[in-house]
Amino acid sequence: MCEANTMPMTIQNLMDSSGVRFGTSGARGLVADMSDAVCFAYTTAFLQVIAAPVGGRVALGIDLRPSSPGIAAACAAAIRHAGLEVDYCGPLPTPALAFYAQEQGIPALVVTGSHIPFDRNGIKFYRPNGEITKVDEAGIAAAEVRLPEQALSITLPAANDAARRLYLDRYLAFFPERGLAGMRLGFYEHSSVARDLLTELLKALGAEVISLGRSDAFTPIDTEAVSVADMEQARRWSAEYGFDAILSTDGDADRPLIGDEQGSWFRGDIVGLLCARHLGVEALATPVSCNTAIEKCGAFARVTRTRIGSPYVIEAMERLAESGARNIAGFEANGGFLLGSDLEKGGRVLHALPTRDAVLPMLALLASARERGIKLSQLSAGLPPRFTASDRLQSFPGERSRQLLQQLASSKAALAELLGTLCGESVAMDQTDGLRITFANGEVVHLRPSGNAPELRCYAEADSQDRAAALASACLERIKALPE
Repeated sequence: MCEANTMPMTIQNLMDSSGVRFGTSGARGLVADMSDAVCFAYTTAFLQVIAAPVGGRVALGIDLRPSSPGIAAACAAAIRHAGLEVDYCGPLPTPALAFYAQEQGIPALVVTGSHIPFDRNGIKFYRPNGEITKVDEAGIAAAEVRLPEQALSITLPAANDAARRLYLDRYLAFFPERGLAGMRLGFYEHSSVARDLLTELLKALGAEVISLGRSDAFTPIDTEAVSVADMEQARRWSAEYGFDAILSTDGDADRPLIGDEQGSWFRGDIVGLLCARHLGVEALATPVSCNTAIEKCGAFARVTRTRIGSPYVIEAMERLAESGARNIAGFEANGGFLLGSDLEKGGRVLHALPTRDAVLPMLALLASARERGIKLSQLSAGLPPRFTASDRLQSFPGERSRQLLQQLASSKAALAELLGTLCGESVAMDQTDGLRITFANGEVVHLRPSGNAPELRCYAEADSQDRAAALASACLERIKALPE
């Protein structure tokens, strides 16, 4: 272990100087700002906060962004500098590395920016028992570190395939053998890190899989704001190939994108609801932004609403477990599904994985349709008629977002001037995370600054999909037209 000779620095000061800071899940920033020194310092602080024992292993993985190997090389240098072994698992889904670290009882880091544009990237951190908490983030921010004068980056070791194999076995052991036989599936691969692994898994379960849209250039797929081009493309693919479903993920495969046989993409919160119902979940944690059909459907004994971000969902699942709840899960509006406890179905046990996962909800929806002998489009039949949509304003500074929401929350006149003719009278406001406004007609508008990028997000809920989409779009257009 090398001696550090530079002056000590705190991560908080580094956040202020570099702009690389914690968002809803992990540290994020512009690639240009994620220097070797910044990534080395963050990794060092993480290892200090979790008190990783000298001589132990730390799992390390990446997504397929062009910047990820270089950032991982700096993280690996910090792991070595701390007297620990780098267990490099190469490119693989974030939940696959998290599951491997959990089963091995070791900490982990994943270099990924998830769904954000390729000029940005990030690092996600995992304790041996799961994602770091907001308390851990505060500890990392306050940590004081010293950097060596050299060797801030090393050559990455050969990749260990054990994490990928363990992740495959997790699902092959739980879902019925060849349970998807006869299904014809399209996989929109783009630059998803799961594109080879998921194809292998689906084929092992008996499905026919056709590759679609594979790209060597990174494609930032946001499952909460699917582009019009991707909507139209899915319908064309469905008409051309006659798929039972179309599947995709975001960049690091912790958020699913699932289309039915007509090429219509499911909303992420409906994916989570259908997955939880298929698995027999009893206690559920989900952010305030998700569809109110979750409560109205009556499928779950307990529903806890949280702030947006997987750490908040995980904390709520932990509280449910402490209260004696069984069969616990959580999901977010992006469709990422978190399993908070072991559960059994058909005599097979699925072990807990309290981090966002794209694969479980995919397989659950496909298995549910197969078991019930229906098409994917029929899975949501019988749910309360509540529909959600989301959109975003990009390059919208966070400070401007916060000022706007504070003004709307404190002035009914300002709110009425902005949205009154669009939605009518407001009857309730919820500031759990951003500003969620309920109107007398039952419609909902939820405005929130993104935790990962300079964006203002709008979530809308109404009694039809078209109205929800129109509401989200019109709301943001009105905000865009406001004077700066």
